[in-house]
Amino acid sequence: MSREEAIMGTAIRVELWHEDSAYGEEAMDAVMEEMHRIDRAMSPFKEESELSQLNRDAAQHSVPVSAEMFELIERSIEFSELSQGAFDITFASVGSLFDYRNGTRPSAESLAAALPAIDYRHIRLDRRGRTIRFARDGVRIDLGGIAKGHAVDNCISLLRSRGVAHALVMAGGDSRVLGDKRGRPWVIGVQDPRRKDAMVARIPLVDSAISTSGDYERYFEADGVRYHHILDPKTGTSPSGVRSVTIIGPDATTTEGVSKSVFVKGAEQGVRFVESLPGIDAVVIDGNGRMHYTAGLRREATEARAG
Repeated sequence: MSREEAIMGTAIRVELWHEDSAYGEEAMDAVMEEMHRIDRAMSPFKEESELSQLNRDAAQHSVPVSAEMFELIERSIEFSELSQGAFDITFASVGSLFDYRNGTRPSAESLAAALPAIDYRHIRLDRRGRTIRFARDGVRIDLGGIAKGHAVDNCISLLRSRGVAHALVMAGGDSRVLGDKRGRPWVIGVQDPRRKDAMVARIPLVDSAISTSGDYERYFEADGVRYHHILDPKTGTSPSGVRSVTIIGPDATTTEGVSKSVFVKGAEQGVRFVESLPGIDAVVIDGNGRMHYTAGLRREATEARAG
């Protein structure tokens, strides 16, 4: 059975198998409620969300936060350190100046003024008091590069705790599968970044996660430049050397965080970065439409052809 809803600004899909259809429906209800709960807490667009309160107040004083929020921001900082700053949730200090729906961008002067606020080291964590403070004015954080993966992982854990053994949970470009598809692997398609209904690859998965980040998700074009929602923290502008990044790994929080890091690093440096991480693989489509694979995927493809 399956269900799809629009939550967190994207399509949420759950597909599962259970011998008791009523129990399966209840499990899908629980998945959707968990997605709504995380959206209520972590949306930067809901004024009453915990994230919005943090952005409003943390430059003035330390803000107490939930254990979930504290741990996810702590995990985000770990990705920042791992990626040498390519992943940075303070990108919102500049990202909030873009309006992708209306196709507007900040002036060069506004961007230059806001850029110094992008630096994950401005986030001060107090584990003992479970509070967060920003070290300077103008800092804003956005969990859009990690919260959907976190939500997917939570939902897979929720299904597992209910005895579901075969399931798929998808939140936009972030997916995780539980078990196999009753004897066959789950197959996730990688979209062609320039043709909406075409796939460039199909990835078989069992008990693993996959995330795709693309320059086609939220963007507008002006003067021949594509302005998309993934920003380079060093420049506050959209990288143009990559069209999409797909990461395969053990959990969706990791794959989502790594996908954003690789997008900013670029195809060659990004592939080397992924190859330094155990248990992670990548497919990167560069700005010219060429595909790059990590060694693990190349090895699997060679073995599959030989078999």
